[in-house]
Amino acid sequence: MTVTDAQVHIWPAETPSRPWAPGGAGYAHRRSFGVAELLAEMDTAGVDRAVLVPPGWEGDRNDYVLGSAAAHPGRLAVMVRLPPAAPLPPAQLDALLEQPGVVGVRLTFTRGAARSWLDDGTADWLWPLLAARRTPLALYAPGSLAAVRRIAERHPQLPVAVDHAGLALGARGADLGAALAVVRTLARLPNVALKASCLPSYADDGYPFRSVHGFVHGLLDAFGPRRVFWGSDLTRLPCTYRQSVHLFTQALGLPEDVVALLTGGALSEWLGWPAR
Repeated sequence: MTVTDAQVHIWPAETPSRPWAPGGAGYAHRRSFGVAELLAEMDTAGVDRAVLVPPGWEGDRNDYVLGSAAAHPGRLAVMVRLPPAAPLPPAQLDALLEQPGVVGVRLTFTRGAARSWLDDGTADWLWPLLAARRTPLALYAPGSLAAVRRIAERHPQLPVAVDHAGLALGARGADLGAALAVVRTLARLPNVALKASCLPSYADDGYPFRSVHGFVHGLLDAFGPRRVFWGSDLTRLPCTYRQSVHLFTQALGLPEDVVALLTGGALSEWLGWPAR
């Protein structure tokens, strides 16, 4: 079984020559977390591969993650960021998507003006371009799942993954039932998948995080194991990396074939990033 993490952030420290987005330091998980630190953590936790997601506090930049994936092609891939409010010419979009290691696009709509961009049409230029290329898209837009549903309905060739299973930051065990009822409404759309990422952060107890077990089983009942992907969001975890892995491989008591899909098999198919 090849274990593949659906979401990890890495980034260098902010410097005058490489400044972050205004106010970004207030959201950063820590000062820096580099590729060498990540690979060491992966080795310790038994994680074979990981998808790098550039953090929003840096702004819409991909230089560090692209360089890291190019240096470690067997272990790292990238879902790139781009500016949803600044349409890219198709040739420029293609050039970005054709960079070594790129397997998709990941966007966030959680702060400031970006919160409205899924609803007001600002980002609508992008969806048909990605759909035509069948480029996997990951969206973090808690509270905007109706807009995600409209995008997926209008572009059935576009693979869409809902990050953190649609959970808002700050949600806890008692909130998960209501959140599950909302996200289940997307299950009828075959092009929609979920990242069950950073779930220990939403638990109101310690390992083995029994307060989120019912939520995960509910996701599996609705979407099936080929449309649910384990992800750590490592730098936000309130536990060890190994415990995040073991939540899915051991604590949930799932059959081995389901575990294999959840912890990398299904994600590898969805991204078109087969394990060696």
